[in-house]
Amino acid sequence: MAAMIESFLAMLAAERGAAANTLAAYRRDLEGAAETVGDLGTASRDSLSALTRAWADLAPSTVARKVSALRQFYGFCIDEGVRDDDPSSALPRPQARRPLPKILSHEEVERLLTQAETEAEGGKPAPVRMLALLELLYGSGLRATELVSLPVAAVPRDAPFLTITGKGGQQRMVPVSRRAQTAITAWMPLREEGSPFLFPSRGKHLSRVRLYQMLKELAARADLDPAKVSPHVLRHAFATHLLEGGADLRILQTLLGHADIATTQIYTHVDSARLVALVNERHPLAGGRAAE
Repeated sequence: MAAMIESFLAMLAAERGAAANTLAAYRRDLEGAAETVGDLGTASRDSLSALTRAWADLAPSTVARKVSALRQFYGFCIDEGVRDDDPSSALPRPQARRPLPKILSHEEVERLLTQAETEAEGGKPAPVRMLALLELLYGSGLRATELVSLPVAAVPRDAPFLTITGKGGQQRMVPVSRRAQTAITAWMPLREEGSPFLFPSRGKHLSRVRLYQMLKELAARADLDPAKVSPHVLRHAFATHLLEGGADLRILQTLLGHADIATTQIYTHVDSARLVALVNERHPLAGGRAAE
Protein backbone atom coordinates (compact mmCIF):
# COMPACT_ATOMS: atom_id res chain seq x y z
CA MET A 1 0.00 0.00 0.00
CA ALA A 2 2.79 2.41 0.88
CA ALA A 3 4.30 1.88 -2.57
CA MET A 4 0.94 2.57 -4.22
CA ILE A 5 0.53 5.80 -2.28
CA GLU A 6 4.02 6.91 -3.34
CA SER A 7 3.23 6.06 -6.98
CA PHE A 8 -0.07 7.92 -6.77
CA LEU A 9 1.57 11.05 -5.35
CA ALA A 10 4.31 10.87 -7.96
CA MET A 11 1.63 10.76 -10.67
CA LEU A 12 -0.11 13.82 -9.20
CA ALA A 13 3.17 15.73 -9.18
CA ALA A 14 4.30 14.68 -12.67
CA GLU A 15 1.04 14.64 -14.64
CA ARG A 16 -1.13 17.17 -12.83
CA GLY A 17 1.50 19.49 -11.44
CA ALA A 18 0.18 19.19 -7.88
CA ALA A 19 1.83 21.57 -5.43
CA ALA A 20 3.95 20.31 -2.54
CA ASN A 21 1.35 21.38 0.01
CA THR A 22 -1.36 19.47 -1.87
CA LEU A 23 0.79 16.34 -2.01
CA ALA A 24 1.53 16.56 1.71
CA ALA A 25 -2.18 16.95 2.52
CA TYR A 26 -3.13 13.96 0.34
CA ARG A 27 -0.42 11.87 1.95
CA ARG A 28 -1.79 12.65 5.41
CA ASP A 29 -5.35 11.94 4.25
CA LEU A 30 -4.48 8.55 2.78
CA GLU A 31 -2.28 7.46 5.66
CA GLY A 32 -4.90 8.63 8.15
CA ALA A 33 -7.61 6.64 6.36
CA ALA A 34 -5.38 3.57 6.42
CA GLU A 35 -5.08 3.86 10.20
CA THR A 36 -8.86 3.45 10.40
CA VAL A 37 -9.63 0.87 7.71
CA GLY A 38 -6.33 -0.93 7.25
CA ASP A 39 -4.75 -1.64 3.88
CA LEU A 40 -6.38 0.74 1.38
CA GLY A 41 -5.38 -1.54 -1.47
CA THR A 42 -7.69 -4.30 -0.27
CA ALA A 43 -10.29 -2.24 1.62
CA SER A 44 -13.94 -3.05 0.89
CA ARG A 45 -16.93 -0.73 0.67
CA ASP A 46 -18.00 -1.84 4.15
CA SER A 47 -14.64 -1.03 5.70
CA LEU A 48 -14.53 2.39 4.00
CA SER A 49 -17.94 3.22 5.40
CA ALA A 50 -16.29 3.31 8.84
CA LEU A 51 -14.63 6.55 7.78
CA THR A 52 -18.00 8.32 7.91
CA ARG A 53 -18.07 7.80 11.66
CA ALA A 54 -14.38 8.60 12.07
CA TRP A 55 -14.85 11.93 10.27
CA ALA A 56 -18.10 12.89 12.00
CA ASP A 57 -16.58 15.82 13.92
CA LEU A 58 -14.59 17.27 11.01
CA ALA A 59 -15.58 20.32 8.97
CA PRO A 60 -17.36 19.53 5.68
CA SER A 61 -14.51 21.10 3.71
CA THR A 62 -11.97 18.82 5.42
CA VAL A 63 -14.08 15.73 4.77
CA ALA A 64 -14.49 16.78 1.13
CA ARG A 65 -10.72 16.94 0.68
CA LYS A 66 -10.20 13.55 2.30
CA VAL A 67 -12.92 12.01 0.12
CA SER A 68 -11.34 13.57 -2.97
CA ALA A 69 -7.95 12.10 -2.07
CA LEU A 70 -9.39 8.60 -1.68
CA ARG A 71 -11.49 8.74 -4.84
CA GLN A 72 -8.52 9.86 -6.88
CA PHE A 73 -6.37 7.18 -5.27
CA TYR A 74 -8.83 4.41 -6.18
CA GLY A 75 -9.18 5.77 -9.70
CA PHE A 76 -5.41 5.52 -9.97
CA CYS A 77 -5.45 1.95 -8.61
CA ILE A 78 -7.97 0.94 -11.28
CA ASP A 79 -5.94 2.62 -14.03
CA GLU A 80 -2.85 0.75 -12.84
CA GLY A 81 -4.68 -2.58 -12.76
CA VAL A 82 -4.20 -3.00 -9.01
CA ARG A 83 -7.97 -3.15 -8.44
CA ASP A 84 -10.92 -3.78 -10.70
CA ASP A 85 -13.49 -2.15 -8.41
CA ASP A 86 -13.89 1.25 -6.77
CA PRO A 87 -15.05 1.09 -3.13
CA SER A 88 -15.05 4.87 -2.74
CA SER A 89 -18.79 5.04 -3.47
CA ALA A 90 -19.23 4.18 0.23
CA LEU A 91 -17.61 7.45 1.26
CA PRO A 92 -19.74 10.38 2.45
CA ARG A 93 -20.67 13.23 0.11
CA PRO A 94 -20.39 16.38 2.20
CA GLN A 95 -21.82 19.59 0.86
CA ALA A 96 -18.81 21.77 1.45
CA ARG A 97 -19.71 25.42 1.21
CA ARG A 98 -16.84 27.67 0.27
CA PRO A 99 -16.40 30.13 3.15
CA LEU A 100 -16.57 33.83 2.40
CA PRO A 101 -13.11 35.37 2.36
CA LYS A 102 -12.05 37.59 5.22
CA ILE A 103 -11.18 41.05 3.98
CA LEU A 104 -9.81 44.32 5.27
CA SER A 105 -11.37 47.68 4.53
CA HIS A 106 -9.48 50.35 2.61
CA GLU A 107 -9.01 52.24 5.88
CA GLU A 108 -7.57 49.20 7.66
CA VAL A 109 -5.10 48.51 4.86
CA GLU A 110 -4.10 52.17 4.90
CA ARG A 111 -3.41 52.00 8.64
CA LEU A 112 -1.26 48.92 8.13
CA LEU A 113 0.69 50.56 5.30
CA THR A 114 1.12 53.82 7.22
CA GLN A 115 2.54 51.96 10.20
CA ALA A 116 4.97 50.03 7.99
CA GLU A 117 6.05 53.21 6.18
CA THR A 118 6.65 55.06 9.46
CA GLU A 119 8.80 52.23 10.81
CA ALA A 120 10.77 51.96 7.54
CA GLU A 121 11.74 55.65 7.59
CA GLY A 122 14.72 54.86 9.82
CA GLY A 123 16.25 52.73 7.08
CA LYS A 124 16.79 49.67 9.25
CA PRO A 125 16.69 46.36 7.30
CA ALA A 126 13.82 44.64 9.14
CA PRO A 127 11.25 47.47 8.78
CA VAL A 128 12.29 48.15 5.16
CA ARG A 129 11.85 44.44 4.38
CA MET A 130 8.44 44.45 6.10
CA LEU A 131 7.27 47.33 3.95
CA ALA A 132 8.41 45.58 0.76
CA LEU A 133 6.63 42.38 1.80
CA LEU A 134 3.43 44.25 2.63
CA GLU A 135 3.42 46.23 -0.61
CA LEU A 136 3.81 43.03 -2.64
CA LEU A 137 1.12 41.17 -0.70
CA TYR A 138 -1.46 43.91 -1.11
CA GLY A 139 -0.19 45.45 -4.35
CA SER A 140 0.26 42.24 -6.35
CA GLY A 141 -1.95 39.70 -4.59
CA LEU A 142 0.78 37.09 -4.14
CA ARG A 143 0.31 33.91 -2.14
CA ALA A 144 2.50 33.70 0.95
CA THR A 145 4.60 30.87 -0.51
CA GLU A 146 5.04 32.73 -3.79
CA LEU A 147 6.21 35.83 -1.95
CA VAL A 148 8.70 34.38 0.52
CA SER A 149 10.31 32.16 -2.13
CA LEU A 150 10.52 34.89 -4.75
CA PRO A 151 13.92 34.77 -6.49
CA VAL A 152 15.81 37.97 -7.18
CA ALA A 153 15.78 37.00 -10.87
CA ALA A 154 11.99 37.38 -10.89
CA VAL A 155 12.33 41.13 -10.32
CA PRO A 156 13.20 42.76 -13.66
CA ARG A 157 14.93 46.10 -13.74
CA ASP A 158 13.22 47.49 -16.81
CA ALA A 159 9.60 46.33 -16.51
CA PRO A 160 6.96 46.71 -13.76
CA PHE A 161 6.18 42.98 -13.64
CA LEU A 162 7.13 39.96 -11.57
CA THR A 163 7.43 36.45 -12.96
CA ILE A 164 5.65 34.23 -10.46
CA THR A 165 5.77 30.43 -10.27
CA GLY A 166 2.50 29.47 -8.61
CA LYS A 167 0.63 26.29 -7.77
CA GLY A 168 1.47 23.33 -9.95
CA GLY A 169 4.53 25.11 -11.33
CA GLN A 170 2.36 27.42 -13.43
CA GLN A 171 4.02 30.73 -14.28
CA ARG A 172 2.27 34.07 -14.60
CA MET A 173 3.18 37.73 -14.85
CA VAL A 174 1.85 40.10 -12.21
CA PRO A 175 2.20 43.88 -12.18
CA VAL A 176 4.15 45.64 -9.47
CA SER A 177 2.79 48.96 -8.26
CA ARG A 178 4.99 52.03 -8.15
CA ARG A 179 4.79 51.91 -4.36
CA ALA A 180 6.01 48.30 -4.34
CA GLN A 181 8.80 49.15 -6.79
CA THR A 182 9.96 51.93 -4.49
CA ALA A 183 9.88 49.59 -1.48
CA ILE A 184 11.84 46.88 -3.34
CA THR A 185 14.41 49.44 -4.50
CA ALA A 186 14.94 50.51 -0.88
CA TRP A 187 15.26 46.88 0.25
CA MET A 188 17.70 45.62 -2.39
CA PRO A 189 20.90 47.21 -0.98
CA LEU A 190 20.01 45.99 2.52
CA ARG A 191 19.33 42.34 1.73
CA GLU A 192 21.85 39.55 2.31
CA GLU A 193 24.31 39.40 -0.58
CA GLY A 194 24.82 36.18 -2.47
CA SER A 195 21.36 34.74 -1.83
CA PRO A 196 19.20 33.86 -4.84
CA PHE A 197 16.08 34.93 -2.91
CA LEU A 198 14.62 38.41 -2.69
CA PHE A 199 13.87 37.84 1.00
CA PRO A 200 16.69 35.63 2.32
CA SER A 201 16.80 34.30 5.85
CA ARG A 202 19.35 32.01 7.50
CA GLY A 203 20.76 30.67 4.27
CA LYS A 204 17.33 30.02 2.74
CA HIS A 205 14.36 32.29 2.32
CA LEU A 206 11.94 33.79 4.80
CA SER A 207 9.43 31.19 5.99
CA ARG A 208 5.66 31.46 5.63
CA VAL A 209 5.31 31.07 9.39
CA ARG A 210 7.64 34.00 10.06
CA LEU A 211 5.81 36.15 7.50
CA TYR A 212 2.54 35.34 9.26
CA GLN A 213 4.03 36.30 12.65
CA MET A 214 5.48 39.56 11.32
CA LEU A 215 2.14 40.65 9.91
CA LYS A 216 0.37 39.92 13.19
CA GLU A 217 2.96 41.96 15.07
CA LEU A 218 2.64 44.85 12.60
CA ALA A 219 -1.16 44.77 12.90
CA ALA A 220 -0.93 45.03 16.68
CA ARG A 221 1.38 48.05 16.40
CA ALA A 222 -1.11 49.63 13.98
CA ASP A 223 -3.93 49.13 16.52
CA LEU A 224 -5.63 46.54 14.33
CA ASP A 225 -6.94 43.19 15.55
CA PRO A 226 -4.10 40.75 14.71
CA ALA A 227 -6.70 38.00 14.20
CA LYS A 228 -7.97 39.88 11.16
CA VAL A 229 -4.60 40.11 9.40
CA SER A 230 -2.71 37.40 7.52
CA PRO A 231 -0.98 37.04 4.15
CA HIS A 232 -4.10 35.44 2.69
CA VAL A 233 -6.35 38.19 4.02
CA LEU A 234 -4.19 40.77 2.22
CA ARG A 235 -4.46 38.70 -0.97
CA HIS A 236 -8.23 38.76 -0.52
CA ALA A 237 -8.11 42.53 0.02
CA PHE A 238 -6.12 42.93 -3.20
CA ALA A 239 -8.73 40.99 -5.16
CA THR A 240 -11.77 42.57 -3.53
CA HIS A 241 -10.55 46.13 -3.85
CA LEU A 242 -9.61 45.60 -7.50
CA LEU A 243 -13.08 44.24 -8.17
CA GLU A 244 -14.61 47.24 -6.42
CA GLY A 245 -12.58 49.44 -8.73
CA GLY A 246 -14.07 47.79 -11.80
CA ALA A 247 -11.51 45.09 -12.62
CA ASP A 248 -12.66 42.38 -15.03
CA LEU A 249 -13.14 38.96 -13.42
CA ARG A 250 -11.01 37.22 -16.08
CA ILE A 251 -8.16 39.64 -15.51
CA LEU A 252 -8.45 39.07 -11.78
CA GLN A 253 -8.32 35.31 -12.39
CA THR A 254 -5.03 35.75 -14.26
CA LEU A 255 -3.51 38.01 -11.62
CA LEU A 256 -4.40 35.61 -8.80
CA GLY A 257 -3.24 32.54 -10.71
CA HIS A 258 -6.55 30.67 -10.36
CA ALA A 259 -6.90 27.68 -12.68
CA ASP A 260 -10.71 27.85 -12.50
CA ILE A 261 -12.65 31.10 -12.69
CA ALA A 262 -15.15 29.59 -10.23
CA THR A 263 -12.49 30.13 -7.56
CA THR A 264 -12.22 33.80 -8.52
CA GLN A 265 -16.00 34.26 -8.45
CA ILE A 266 -15.97 33.96 -4.66
CA TYR A 267 -14.98 37.63 -4.65
CA THR A 268 -18.07 38.80 -6.51
CA HIS A 269 -20.29 38.49 -3.45
CA VAL A 270 -18.19 40.75 -1.24
CA ASP A 271 -19.06 43.74 -3.38
CA SER A 272 -22.80 43.21 -2.87
CA ALA A 273 -23.28 46.47 -0.97
CA ARG A 274 -21.83 48.45 -3.87
CA LEU A 275 -24.02 46.57 -6.33
CA VAL A 276 -27.16 47.30 -4.31
CA ALA A 277 -26.23 50.98 -4.19
CA LEU A 278 -25.59 50.95 -7.93
CA VAL A 279 -29.04 49.52 -8.65
CA ASN A 280 -30.70 52.02 -6.31
CA GLU A 281 -28.88 54.94 -7.88
CA ARG A 282 -28.78 54.02 -11.57
CA HIS A 283 -31.88 51.90 -12.25
CA PRO A 284 -34.47 53.76 -14.39
CA LEU A 285 -37.07 53.40 -11.62
CA ALA A 286 -34.72 54.42 -8.81
CA GLY A 287 -36.24 57.90 -8.61
CA GLY A 288 -39.80 56.68 -8.48
CA ARG A 289 -42.25 55.22 -10.99
CA ALA A 290 -41.95 56.86 -14.37
CA ALA A 291 -44.87 59.07 -15.34
CA GLU A 292 -47.23 57.50 -17.82
